[in-house]
Amino acid sequence: MPLPHQPSDLALLGRTWIEAWNSRDLERVLTLYDDNAEMTSDRIPLMGFDASGTVRGKESLRAYWGKALGLLPNLHFSLVDVFVSPDSLVVFYENERGKRICEYLRVNAQGLIVQGSANHLPH
Repeated sequence: MPLPHQPSDLALLGRTWIEAWNSRDLERVLTLYDDNAEMTSDRIPLMGFDASGTVRGKESLRAYWGKALGLLPNLHFSLVDVFVSPDSLVVFYENERGKRICEYLRVNAQGLIVQGSANHLPH
């Protein structure tokens, strides 16, 4: 069984994830993800993607996030904190509209994100 990831490495991934999004460089963001990664969010169906709320694979992520970036020209994330476990992290951040979001990110043995879930307050 592979050794768990070091907490400092996962915390660094969280900060790198924020920096990648703030660069607005979608390819930079995608380098953090495995080719077969999946993402779940209540925003996915609202933007015309899978009704289940989950997109799978880097090409689907590229299409979804590409559309989102086009609709959010002022997108900016401010890191609040990063929480870690042996194979995942939660990035707690505030977006440009002042909304607080927790992004759960599970990583594989290579440290690439294989599963993500954006968690928003219910109101």
